[in-house]
Amino acid sequence: MAKQRVKKDRKYGKGARPCARCGAYGPVIRRYNLYLCRHCFREVAPKLGFKKYE
Repeated sequence: MAKQRVKKDRKYGKGARPCARCGAYGPVIRRYNLYLCRHCFREVAPKLGFKKYE
């Protein structure tokens, strides 16, 4: 079995900011220091006080 490499610490880019809730590195919302991916944000937005306007 091969040895596993240690993950490189990223200073910038998508790999530097995981979601605080699920750990995903994709579309992370950083505004207001939320650091939530868009999927988690949609689930907890009403609890945080965000309202959806049309």
